[in-house]
Amino acid sequence: MSQDRIIIYDTTLRDGEQCPGASMNQREKMEVAHQLARLGVDVIEAGFPVISRGDFEAVRAIAREVRGPMISGLARCVPKDIEAAARAIQPAGKRGRIHVFLGTSKIHRQYKFGKAQDEILRLAVQGVRLARKHCPNVQFSPEDGSRTEWDFLVRIVEAAISAGATTINIPDTVGYATPKEYGAMFAHVLANARGARNVVFSAHCHNDLGLAVANSLSGVQNGVRQVEGTINGIGERAGNAALEEVSMALRTRRDVYGPADTGVKVSEIMRTSRLVARMCGFVVQRNKAIVGDNAFAHSAGIHQDGILKKRETYEIMDPQEIGWGVTELPLTKHSGRHALALRLKHLGYRLAERNLEAIFARFKALGDKKKFVYDDDLATLVDAAASDVVEVWSLDYLSVTSGSGVVPTATVRLTRAGSGRASTTHKDAGTGDGPVEAALRTIDRITGRQGKLLDYQLRAVSAGKDAIGEVTIKADFGKGQVLTGKGASTDIIEASARAYLNAVNRSFARAK
Repeated sequence: MSQDRIIIYDTTLRDGEQCPGASMNQREKMEVAHQLARLGVDVIEAGFPVISRGDFEAVRAIAREVRGPMISGLARCVPKDIEAAARAIQPAGKRGRIHVFLGTSKIHRQYKFGKAQDEILRLAVQGVRLARKHCPNVQFSPEDGSRTEWDFLVRIVEAAISAGATTINIPDTVGYATPKEYGAMFAHVLANARGARNVVFSAHCHNDLGLAVANSLSGVQNGVRQVEGTINGIGERAGNAALEEVSMALRTRRDVYGPADTGVKVSEIMRTSRLVARMCGFVVQRNKAIVGDNAFAHSAGIHQDGILKKRETYEIMDPQEIGWGVTELPLTKHSGRHALALRLKHLGYRLAERNLEAIFARFKALGDKKKFVYDDDLATLVDAAASDVVEVWSLDYLSVTSGSGVVPTATVRLTRAGSGRASTTHKDAGTGDGPVEAALRTIDRITGRQGKLLDYQLRAVSAGKDAIGEVTIKADFGKGQVLTGKGASTDIIEASARAYLNAVNRSFARAK
């Protein structure tokens, strides 16, 4: 690989998913992983296999089914972690990578581990050596590297390289670094650590001070040849470096960064951003660089005049190049199964025939309510039809009375799936401060689940007065069960009820 080539290491499915409320199930992770492959990322960090059976299975499934990128599994410098990661990535064969990490800063050594420098060195070497026994491609990260003393950082990097690490990632774990010092840190380590020129150095930056992308680019200017981050910048706390921003900065400012470039297919950026937003339930802020709704919007008269005369007067990137632009061909209720299948294929969905049948039925029902069914509407239908949450309870009927001077009242009829017997229906009514609360309280009464609503988000999926409303809720069902649910309908009260039921059904699944 050329020295000017920047490896893109995507950790949306690991570090991104650690963002509270951004949890994805295996089907959703698989959809994102396939799209990341289409985007052209070099490495997908698919998860942290040891933390749960679900994470292990998701990493293993991605390693087995996703072609193109290298598949990486995260592990602490602990034998059980490393062995779990090795088993999970095994189906990827030569495209597998084990990423081991260990805290190295003074505050981590003193308060997290209670260990001296020499003991941390010994654990790091043991971890890398064990990983190398399972996999020839090993990445080592000194956690909280940006706050680690530079002399110790050089020592532990040398030790990791000597033990067999092929990539050294020095993360700004808590987003504390500034671009000048983060770049200087890499320059120092590359100049002083034996063997540093024989491995790839990587930057992994968090956005606590809003400097994740700037720090990553400073790393590139000082010898980094791998950048880690997430789509839309999602991640713990304030998030990670947004990979779409890093990629477009390198591409747009070659006068600053020289020939350094990525293998990212920029035409897939918008599609990837939208998919990740849908799958994790995190709406992209309107003023987000590159992929926000306002990224290429011009309202000022002077700006509009300039754009009409020459686009480059107020746009430094071509929006169509990264996937913006009018590409939709809306379907109607008269469209057939074949037209629907072709459109879904164009949008990047690979569906089994039985799933297509379920989506077609929902599509026809939606077509009766709307004049046009747009791409975002179709994406919502796919999400709903392909959910892997077992529907213990499903919505059969909903009627709400509300208005000025009227006590909001909801009548709800739910169907409970039978376990070895016929399903049963249950009906009740309840009141609340508004129609949504009335519906949710009634669902609580029927299901016996008491969820405390922590977050409620509503967005219009597509344009027009008949747009689908997609509701994402987060509810606390007690005993550590904080669950997310999604629902969609042209009626926002129905969408709210479906979203809450989705979370209720997840709570039943967790209780097993």
